[in-house]
Amino acid sequence: MDEKNSARIDLFVRMAYEHIGNEVTERRLLENLLDRGFFEMPASTKYHGAYSGGLFDHSIEVARQLIDITKKMHLLWQRNESPFLVGILHDLCKCDSYIFDEAENKWKYRNDILMPGHGEKSVIMAQDILNLTREEILCIRWHMGAYETDTKMWDYYGRAVETYPNVLWTHTADMLASKVTGI
Repeated sequence: MDEKNSARIDLFVRMAYEHIGNEVTERRLLENLLDRGFFEMPASTKYHGAYSGGLFDHSIEVARQLIDITKKMHLLWQRNESPFLVGILHDLCKCDSYIFDEAENKWKYRNDILMPGHGEKSVIMAQDILNLTREEILCIRWHMGAYETDTKMWDYYGRAVETYPNVLWTHTADMLASKVTGI
């Protein structure tokens, strides 16, 4: 393991301890993320976080932004650890999306994935690790907000925001991380 990944894992452990507070959940989450290559994967191949480790860097920044928004806006969640969990897990699908091409020395999109999707796929993969609340499920599913490519889905997104306003704040945290911070 290289020094950067070791630092990423240390940061994850510290933040998980601070924001989850359940050693069993923290360990289970860490082990699953390690198994999926979460700390090495890029967040994309051409946009934000398009480098090894970019997925973790982006996800931890989304978690930080969502935790900060929660404190400043006095947001209420179904459980206290939700801002951290949603931030970390919102792009979990990307663990299955990329493969490193040694010959070309770059990350490429995989053509052999078994399940397409983004928000839904991240929810399904996260449910393999933890039992998510309905609010967490909807925040992860709809974190793309207006970047949802199928405009027929916008009504569903709108209803999710009306039912769980933290869906909108999750999208906002994702945009702050990717568009403002640039990760």
